[in-house]
Amino acid sequence: MTGWTIEALHDDHAQALRESAVLYDSRTDHQRLRVFENGLFGRVLTLDDVVQVTERDNFIYHEMLTHVPILAHGAARRVLIVGGGDGGMAREVLRHASVEHVTMVEIDAGVVEFCKQYLPAISAGAFDDPRLELVIDDGAAFMRRDGPGHDVIIVDSTDPIGPGEVLFTDTFYGHAKRRLNAGGILVTQSGVPFVQGAELAGTMRAFTALFADATCYLATVPTYAGGPMAFGWGTDGDAREASLDVLATRLAKAGIETGYYTPEVHRAAFALPGYVKRLIA
Repeated sequence: MTGWTIEALHDDHAQALRESAVLYDSRTDHQRLRVFENGLFGRVLTLDDVVQVTERDNFIYHEMLTHVPILAHGAARRVLIVGGGDGGMAREVLRHASVEHVTMVEIDAGVVEFCKQYLPAISAGAFDDPRLELVIDDGAAFMRRDGPGHDVIIVDSTDPIGPGEVLFTDTFYGHAKRRLNAGGILVTQSGVPFVQGAELAGTMRAFTALFADATCYLATVPTYAGGPMAFGWGTDGDAREASLDVLATRLAKAGIETGYYTPEVHRAAFALPGYVKRLIA
């Protein structure tokens, strides 16, 4: 359809977004990048015609992949982000004044540069924060090397095709665990279980072998079509047991206003429907 972007990530299901204006369309060494305006979602970034982020609903995804592990941990000082070239994940992590250092590893410098220009509201100045160290590198290669430990590791990957495929392997997760400090937490983008069940099942199989506490939690992001999105959770600590009162106290101390995350949503996100429970069993 002329004037529409058709995302056909799944064989039997697609979504369409109207393009009121195309602002950017170019192929890098790794993928095709496009930014267009949509009347409902504002500016939309797609990679190889798959929606990655929008101005309107990105807060849900970014808040749930950052505030859940950071507030559950309670004392996170060093955070590693793998992927996240649009800067939204760094934006939310850096809202925590208690976080002293953030390393962001992005494979494609082109993504970072054009997001700064065409989607500045997503990063909201995060790239200028002196606590952020931006590393242009392959995330899997970076994780294999020795380096400092982290209290929280966030894998903000694309779907397991193309450059993002290596970020869904057992080997990658094993290397990530090695980079966690004691009591550290690994969280991952694990797809939409209703239409990408194998993706979540594979992640949970690896996490169960690696971590004492391995599960997932959910959030509904409108442009990630097909139902609630799952986020993998792995730790050897007891952070998931943080009570509602503890989470509320930590959020108040952080002084952060959120659009989706609340302590109640945090706790409820780990209450899984039957079809998801069966996928991760």
